[in-house]
Amino acid sequence: MNLFTPVMKSVLFMLLAMLPSIALATSDVTMPVDLTNSSVGFFAVAVFVLAYIFVMAEEFTHLRKSKPVILAAGIIWGAIAWTYQANGLPPELPENAIRHNLLEYAELMLFLLVAMTYVNSMEERQVFEALRAKLVASGFGFRALFWITGILAFFISPVADNLTTALLMCAVVLAVGGTNSKFITIACINIVVAANAGGAFSPFGDITTLMVWQKGIVDFWAFFALFIPSAVNFIIPAAIMHFAVPNERPTSSAETIEMQRGAWIIIILFLLTIVTAVSFHNFLHLPPVIGMLTGLAYLQFFGYYLKKTTHKEVTKGYLDTNIGSPVAFDIFQPIARAEWDTLLFFYGVVACVGGLGFLGYLSVASELMYTQWGPTAANITVGGLSAIVDNIPVMFAVLTMNPEMSIGQWLLVTLTAGVGGSLLSIGSAAGVALMGQARGQYTFFGHLKWMPVIALGYAASIATHFWINESLF
Repeated sequence: MNLFTPVMKSVLFMLLAMLPSIALATSDVTMPVDLTNSSVGFFAVAVFVLAYIFVMAEEFTHLRKSKPVILAAGIIWGAIAWTYQANGLPPELPENAIRHNLLEYAELMLFLLVAMTYVNSMEERQVFEALRAKLVASGFGFRALFWITGILAFFISPVADNLTTALLMCAVVLAVGGTNSKFITIACINIVVAANAGGAFSPFGDITTLMVWQKGIVDFWAFFALFIPSAVNFIIPAAIMHFAVPNERPTSSAETIEMQRGAWIIIILFLLTIVTAVSFHNFLHLPPVIGMLTGLAYLQFFGYYLKKTTHKEVTKGYLDTNIGSPVAFDIFQPIARAEWDTLLFFYGVVACVGGLGFLGYLSVASELMYTQWGPTAANITVGGLSAIVDNIPVMFAVLTMNPEMSIGQWLLVTLTAGVGGSLLSIGSAAGVALMGQARGQYTFFGHLKWMPVIALGYAASIATHFWINESLF
C-alpha cells in the first residue's frame, strides 16, 4: 500500500497536468478546441513520437509495429476524452471524431483485406512460385536478370502490393545470385525502387494512392498520368546501377513448378474484382470497398466449386497439365494469412494522426507547409519525410489537412509519398522486408551508398511530372 499510493498520486498528477490552462464553457463550443499549446497536446505528441520510435526500431527489437501505435492511439484518445469531460466541453465532439476515423479505416482495411486475400490465393495456387521457377531456369545473365526483376516489380506492384512484389522478385534474386553478394545488393535496391515506383501510378499499387482515390480527390484514371514520372524514377537509378552489376552468367536451374488447379481463374477473378470496384465508384458513386467485397464473393463461390469438385477429380485420377493437380482450396486460409500486422498498424496510424488533428496540430502544419511554404515545396518535403517515417501516416496527415490544391499537386504528393520511401531502405515496407529476407546482403548502409543515384531519379520524376502534366497544375 505504501508503494501503491505514490504511484496513484503520480498518475493523478499526470492526468491533472493534461488539463488546458483555461477551462472553456460548454455552451459556445461546437467545434474542436485548439489544444496545441496545452499539456494534453504535448502529452499526445510525446506518446506518438515514442510509439513511432518503436516502429522504426522494429528491425532491431522484433516488436511488431502495430503494437506501439495501437497502444498510443488508445492513450491519445483517452487523454482527449478525459480532458473534454474534465473541462465541461461537449464529450460528443471527440466521440464523433473517432467514429469518423474508424469509418475511414474500415473502408480501407476491408479494401486491403480483399486485395491481400486474392494475392494470398494466387500464392497458394503457386502462381508466384511458378514465375520464380521460370526466371531461375531461364539462363539469363546477372545484368539481364537485374532488368527483368526490376521491370516485373514495376508492372506487378500496381496490381499486387509493393511488399508482395518485392518479396517475390527478391526470392528470384537470392535463388540465382548464390554467393554473389554484390549482385544481390544492387538487384534488391533496384527491386525496392521499382516496386515503389510502380505502386505510385495505380490506385491499387500502394496504400497512399488507395487513400487518395477512396477519398474522391483524384479520379481513377487520373493516376495513370504518373506512369511516365514513375518510370523515370525507376529507370534513371537502374540505368546507372546497371554498370555496377557483375557481367556474369549464373548457373541455371532445372526446377519446374506447375500452378495449382484454378490459378488462372483466380487471376481473372482478381482483375474482374478490380473492374467491379472501379465501376461501383465511377458509375454507381458507391465506395470502392463495396465493389471489392462483391469481388470477394466471386472468389468465395469459385473456392466452393474447387472444394466440391476436388474429390471427384482425385477419384478419377484427373490431371490436366495446363492447370496443375487438383488440390483443395479453402478461402479462409488466404484470409487468415493476410498481413494483419500491417492492417492493425494502419488502424493505429489513422487513430493517432486523427487524434493529433483533433487537437489542432495538423491545422498548424497545414498553415506552415501549404500556406507559407507553398504546395510544391510542401509536397516535395512529404516525399523526404516518407523516407524516414512510413508514408501511411504522412499521407493520412495530408488528407486530414485537406489543403486546397490542384489535381497536379495532389498527384505530386501521391508520387513523392510513394517513391520517396525508396531513398532509404527503412522508408518503405518493401525495403524493410527485403532487409529481413536478404539479411546480411541487402542492408541499410548498402542501400545508403546508392541514395544519391536514387535521389537523382526522385528529382527527375518530379521534374517530369511538372513537364508532361503541366495542364493539371
